[in-house]
Amino acid sequence: MIPQRRLGASDLTCGVFALGSWHTYDRMDFGDAVAMVRAAVDAGVNLFDVGVYQGPGMPPVFTDVLFSAIVRAAGIRRDEWLLSSKLWLEGYGDAGFRPQLENALFRVGADHADLVVLGDLRDSAVDLRTVVLDLAGLAEAGLIRAWGVNNWSATTVQRLLDLAREEGVPGPVTAQLKYSVARRSIPDGEPFAHVWDQGVALEASDALEGGILAGKVNPTRQIGRDPGDIRDAIVAQVPAFTAVASSLDASPAQLALAFTLTHPATATTLFGATSLDQLNANLAAWDLIERVGADRLRELTAPFWTDRGIVDPEGP
Repeated sequence: MIPQRRLGASDLTCGVFALGSWHTYDRMDFGDAVAMVRAAVDAGVNLFDVGVYQGPGMPPVFTDVLFSAIVRAAGIRRDEWLLSSKLWLEGYGDAGFRPQLENALFRVGADHADLVVLGDLRDSAVDLRTVVLDLAGLAEAGLIRAWGVNNWSATTVQRLLDLAREEGVPGPVTAQLKYSVARRSIPDGEPFAHVWDQGVALEASDALEGGILAGKVNPTRQIGRDPGDIRDAIVAQVPAFTAVASSLDASPAQLALAFTLTHPATATTLFGATSLDQLNANLAAWDLIERVGADRLRELTAPFWTDRGIVDPEGP
């Protein structure tokens, strides 16, 4: 069983690894997906990121709908897992987040989200106080239990914390950030250190750089953004990184995932898996930390910090 950690200042406790849905369940045999999700829950994984990743003009995406069927087929009770859903500011209107949240819950077959994570902030004109109060209303209505943000700057997260204190309502409990052996500048930087000190938890994402840090240097599926335009440099370091992992009797994916859990603010690390073997191998990353130790892992992976001096630690 993987360990459990508290998710920031919330009353939620989650496994140190969480499963994402982006480009996963729609690439799997349904029976295999059911077996994998059942095994994940049995191993202590209880947080599932099940976002609605579809916008105007985009092709239909059904990973969230598939997840609802997977959970039912696996016989997993609702109190055995935590739903993390995405909310998008691009869809924020006069009615607030409620319409898109209700749609997300309808698609996944749930009556509430345990955690909602606000997508990237691209519009500086967004009224953050209104957003904070809207989320407080959703919590009061029993539709959410906690909320966080995805790839927001440290200054903006601090503003959210300040507004929540002023209004006497819950603030963000987690910041989901790109965090890997290559992309460290933001989570490890001084601006976010102050955020972590206030009890906000780090939810590490993109730890494998779309599979590149697992050795798949020519990914065929869509992967995340490339802040700092450093992806080619990351690819160039994969052979050396793989050699370090081999010296530890580990896979490069295990070393990459283990690194993220060495950060003291990390509550959970999010990854996608498309097979039971991949899931089990990734979960074994915790054994690597136990065997080698966090300090030694950070020392060994220090040469692979690719965005040092390139990406502003303040964040987007």
